[in-house]
Amino acid sequence: MDLEAVKLLAGAIALIPLAGVGIGLGLIFASYNEAVGRNPGAADLLNKKFMFTFAVTEALGIFALLIAFYLVFA
Repeated sequence: MDLEAVKLLAGAIALIPLAGVGIGLGLIFASYNEAVGRNPGAADLLNKKFMFTFAVTEALGIFALLIAFYLVFA
């Protein structure tokens, strides 16, 4: 197996966590919508927590993408 094939395989394996990020973001959005639907008065408090969890989860996905790019192109 040549070096280019190993690089592409490593990059593909490094993208596996993006599936978990997608599932996590879906669960975050679903939970937020359900909570605001049940108690609209708590939307301001929930919005702050929602944005933080969304940002942390999305950052993990971006880190996985950067690692995959590094493995493929470095």
